[in-house]
Amino acid sequence: MATLEPLVRVTGTATPLPLDSIDTDVITPMHRVMDGTIVEHAFETLRTGPDGSPIPNPFDDPRHADDEILVTGANFGCGSSRETAVWAIRGMGYRVVIAESFGDIFFANCFKNAVLPVVLPPAEVGHLLRVAEQGMPVTVDLEDCTVATGERTIAFRVPALRRTALLEGLDDLDVALRMDDRITAFEDADRAARPWVQLGR
Repeated sequence: MATLEPLVRVTGTATPLPLDSIDTDVITPMHRVMDGTIVEHAFETLRTGPDGSPIPNPFDDPRHADDEILVTGANFGCGSSRETAVWAIRGMGYRVVIAESFGDIFFANCFKNAVLPVVLPPAEVGHLLRVAEQGMPVTVDLEDCTVATGERTIAFRVPALRRTALLEGLDDLDVALRMDDRITAFEDADRAARPWVQLGR
């Protein structure tokens, strides 16, 4: 059973966002969460001035209108546990976010919403930001766990269970159901070892 859209490989231009510590309130401001316009107004403070007028930003640049890869700085998605931040990222069309580091909860929420967070060293992120700014294509291959830019291939790591879930489009429940035999075996063994905790069964 696949609940989420599988992610195997993404190729295309990438959106450069060379900023550190973009928090979840920047990605989805609370008043936009409350009025239900999280995708339309994602990154609002980076896209509009204090008077609401548009300011130059990569998200509204036509060259990046169809990008599925976002490249950004350190500590992306820090701040609150607002899952709407990942919903907005996914709603904008991104399947991959590459950064030096992520907020812990945002990182976990990415996998729950079929978005791959890739952690790379600062020098590699800097290279990818330059590639993105030049409009050159990037390929993120989850099967091989690599990011390729033509002249360069960069390896990354992702937890094995999370990798399988993304490749096959599985959510947490799907993953748990796949382990039904192991869960049943554990329960049977535990019932035999500690029958006093299994009263009523």
